[in-house]
Amino acid sequence: MPVKTYKPYTPSRRHMTTASFEEITKSEPEKRLLAPRQRTGGRNNRGRVTARHRGGGHKRMIRLVDFKRDKRDMPARVVAIEYDPNRSARLALVEYADQERRYILAPKELTVGAQIMAGEGAEIATGNALPLKNIPLGTMVHNIELQPGRGGQMVRSAGGVAQLLAKEGELVTLRLPSGEIRMVAQNCYATIGQLGHEEHNTISLGKAGRSRWLGRRPNVRGIAMNPHDHPHGGGEGKSGQGNPHPVSPWGWGTKGFKTRHKRKTSNKYIVKRRR
Repeated sequence: MPVKTYKPYTPSRRHMTTASFEEITKSEPEKRLLAPRQRTGGRNNRGRVTARHRGGGHKRMIRLVDFKRDKRDMPARVVAIEYDPNRSARLALVEYADQERRYILAPKELTVGAQIMAGEGAEIATGNALPLKNIPLGTMVHNIELQPGRGGQMVRSAGGVAQLLAKEGELVTLRLPSGEIRMVAQNCYATIGQLGHEEHNTISLGKAGRSRWLGRRPNVRGIAMNPHDHPHGGGEGKSGQGNPHPVSPWGWGTKGFKTRHKRKTSNKYIVKRRR
């Protein structure tokens, strides 16, 4: 899918790019598969800001996506490819043999009219979901479960793909998009193929207002603040970040500071870190 550029009739248009939306075949979402989205503005139940730079943006409805693929051994037909404002990947609207409709993440080569299925007996074809133990080595997969029956939690963003490297005992080894190599239980389900809209990372917003449409408020550098507001603030003229370097507004380390717990239970399943 190509990226659309614009004639620079304003400074902000010069670097702006958008998706061409060529693959979208249906503009209106399925009403039965929508849910309201409560917007918090980054605030918790006490009204305190716990996630900065959130707020505003266009109104959205949540699309109820089937990450579990628990309608097993029943064929489904792809009805449409749709846009989802809540994620970078596209959605595929599928209709099962019993007339039930569901949303799934749309793989790269899935087209309207294609037949898909989930289950242990499904073919190794794009869009089909199978347990990892039934998928051949070297196959590209996405929407991978971490615990059997819980639903896909890994590799769900645009262009995402993981590769099945090895099988040993009750575990299989996967190479994730980040470069991390980790083991997952062989009974976990995964979907065959690479997710579409892989050009998402190349899109340039072009102007600050477009970031506001997405619900992102401005992010001010700590060095531009006063000492009262940030540890990096203050100083005459352009001064450095000072010591300690660098820290968050609350004083804990950032830019490389590891937040993962050293004794996390799942550490034993990670064969190789992403760095």
